[in-house]
Amino acid sequence: MLLRRILAHRTTASLLLRSSSHHLNLHQISSPISIAARSSLESSSSASRIPRLIDLANWSCRRGFAKGRKSKANEDEDAMKVTEDIGPSVKASTASLMESAIDALSRELSKIRTGRASAGMLDHIIVETGGVKMPLNRLAVVSVIDSKTLSVTPYDPDNLKDLEKAITSSPLGLNPKTDGQRLIAAVPLLTKETVQAMCKVVSNSSEDVKLSIRRARQKALDAIKKAGSSYPKDSAKKLEKEIDELTKKFAKSAEDICKTKEKELHEG
Repeated sequence: MLLRRILAHRTTASLLLRSSSHHLNLHQISSPISIAARSSLESSSSASRIPRLIDLANWSCRRGFAKGRKSKANEDEDAMKVTEDIGPSVKASTASLMESAIDALSRELSKIRTGRASAGMLDHIIVETGGVKMPLNRLAVVSVIDSKTLSVTPYDPDNLKDLEKAITSSPLGLNPKTDGQRLIAAVPLLTKETVQAMCKVVSNSSEDVKLSIRRARQKALDAIKKAGSSYPKDSAKKLEKEIDELTKKFAKSAEDICKTKEKELHEG
């Protein structure tokens, strides 16, 4: 390929020399200079042009190869940049999945009542009013009167009966009573058997969320493995370590949430 380029440039140089010589012949004027002198001058001029044209051809050829090498280097650099972006994206995606699992656990545990009144214990209840189903906390304000009593005040008094029906049919075991334009719900004490059953539910929920966290971890490891040899080994090991740290962090968070819920159940 290099030889072909050099020959091509030399051919161009030869054509330029012929054109230059022809140009000199056309513009010759009468002078005292002899024919021999003019021939000597043309020969000298042509000879001086040849090395410069050859140098120009070689320089152009080398420049073309230099551009090729630079382009290749840029491609390698771009490929490396793309590979390096895998780490942050995998880590962010994994953290997002694990956070979602923790959020789901918190929502599930909020449905399990303890022996203590809590404004959020009714949030998961769905109320059907006017043929439309809506979360209770969008239809009423729930407040704590004391540790054993809740107050439910609807934004629209016409929804009072629908709220009462939804609370009564929920698995919380509450039996609200009408008090003017609001409902009063006494939170009954939990029996020993009920506490044990609910603690078992909490334990199962803990295992479920840990399983979700492990799945998120495995998904991240699969992504790293898929990158293969294009991803540096040191970077892969570092990323795997960070994923393991995330797994431990979220698993501990799940355990802490469940322990807190079990403590609330036992304290009643």
